[in-house]
Amino acid sequence: MKVKINRHAAKALKEMLGGPEAEGKLFRVYVTNMHGDHAHYDLMLDTPTEHDEVVKTDKDIDLILDTRDEYLDGVWIQMFHVPKEEWLITNPTKGGHHHHH
Repeated sequence: MKVKINRHAAKALKEMLGGPEAEGKLFRVYVTNMHGDHAHYDLMLDTPTEHDEVVKTDKDIDLILDTRDEYLDGVWIQMFHVPKEEWLITNPTKGGHHHHH
């Protein structure tokens, strides 16, 4: 499974992983909602289970993905600061629909 992440998102996730609530945990990307042929995504702190894969990104962040969910393979996590600060999680391989977070 693959995940892409932009540098702003990587920096923000690394900062959150430094907090006490994140001790021993990683970020999980998961599907919050399905609408026909596309999914909406979110992030949460979690620990891997038997159906998960811990995926290394090119930005040195490990993320948890459930291998049983085809909509997670190929997600792209981005954070933007302009025009306002927002997260954008998409999967270009699954139609490119996204969730602002």
